[in-house]
Amino acid sequence: MIAAYPLQWPHGWPRTKAAMRQRGKFSTKRRANYSQDLTVADGVERVLKELSRFGIGREDIVISTNIRTRLDGLPRSDQSAPDDPGGAVYWETRKGDRKVMAIDRYSKVADNLAAVAATLDAMRAIERHGGAQILDRAFTGFAAIAAPGAERGWREVIGVAPIERDLAAVRTAYRRRTMELHPDRQGGSHDEMAELNAALSAAEIELRGA
Repeated sequence: MIAAYPLQWPHGWPRTKAAMRQRGKFSTKRRANYSQDLTVADGVERVLKELSRFGIGREDIVISTNIRTRLDGLPRSDQSAPDDPGGAVYWETRKGDRKVMAIDRYSKVADNLAAVAATLDAMRAIERHGGAQILDRAFTGFAAIAAPGAERGWREVIGVAPIERDLAAVRTAYRRRTMELHPDRQGGSHDEMAELNAALSAAEIELRGA
């Protein structure tokens, strides 16, 4: 199961180093001749709108970021910017295929979500002008494999005993592992951090219901 929070970066997708991220050029016009930076809500709205044009319903979409979610599972707009502004959008097609698109080249979550929406819009042009078969081929590279952390149990990834049921202890171990695996630290990596985040999400789902 893909979690909306924290960010579930897809395996095999390259990450943009923090120093290489750019300021986004996306904006929205609030009044005539006046524009302002996108909000997270704006970015989310654009993604949902573009996927709806492919016939994808809201219930088949997960927008995963490092921003805590609202009750409806979408990112909230009232939080400070996370250190990792990446956004990954997972969805299931009408044929039952699972797809993902992830972008982190910009310094704000809103801009990365807007970039996903812009890419979807460009690919929709393929559907309009090139036909469904060409579109299917274009989407081949966006097949979603198993969620990060799915190959190993969350206890193994986080580093706790097989019988551990205390969520507070799990979170303490998670923070300790974060200090070792964070990509900004020597020896850390984005993939390992994504796997760790996915493991914590799985632990919270399991232990909260325990």
